[in-house]
Amino acid sequence: MKQIARLAAATLIAVLPIACSPSAPPAAPPLEGARIGGPFALTDQNGASVTDRSLAGKYRIMYFGYTFCPDVCPVDVQNLAAGLRAFEQQDAAAAAKVVPVFVSIDPARDTPAVLKQFVGHFHPRMIGLTGTPQAIAAIAKEYAVYYKKGESSPGGYMMDHSRVAYLMSPEGKPIALLPQEGTPQAIATELARWVR
Repeated sequence: MKQIARLAAATLIAVLPIACSPSAPPAAPPLEGARIGGPFALTDQNGASVTDRSLAGKYRIMYFGYTFCPDVCPVDVQNLAAGLRAFEQQDAAAAAKVVPVFVSIDPARDTPAVLKQFVGHFHPRMIGLTGTPQAIAAIAKEYAVYYKKGESSPGGYMMDHSRVAYLMSPEGKPIALLPQEGTPQAIATELARWVR
C-alpha cells in the first residue's frame, strides 16, 4: 500500500510542473485561423514606404488609433510599450523579434511628422503608419477595425474606433489579442506565451 502511495505521489510531483507552468502555451493560438491581417502599403513616420512584406519575419503588435486622441489611444500605446519593455527585461532576445506598430485611422491629421513625434514618446522601435484615406480603409478592413470620423466642433473632431491590439506572427497571421487595458506585466506575460 505504501509503495502505491509513493508511486502516486511521485507521479503527481512529476506532472505538476508541466500542468502549472505559465510559459507552456495552449495547444493553439486563440486567433488561429481568424481572418485578420493582410497586405498593406503605407508610409512610416520617416516618410518611408512600409508594406506587410517589410515586417516579414517579425512578430508585430498592431494597434489602430490616432494621435489627436485625448486619452484612450495614448494610454493604450503607453501600456503596450511598457509591456514590451517588461518583456525586454525578461527575455531580450525574444523581445527583439517584436515590432510595435501604431496605424493611424486619421490620415488627414496624422502626417509622418506628427506620427514621428507621437511614437517617439513611447518606444524606440515603434513604427507609426499613415497613408491615403483609401489605404487606411483597406488595412482597417483587413484587420477588422472599425473607425469613423465624429462630429466636427470648434476644437476639431474626434474619431470613433475599435480598441484592439493584435499580436501577429512573423508570417503575418493573427495569434492573440493583447490586454492593452491591463498591466504592463500582463502584456509581457502574453508576449512571453507566444513569441519564440
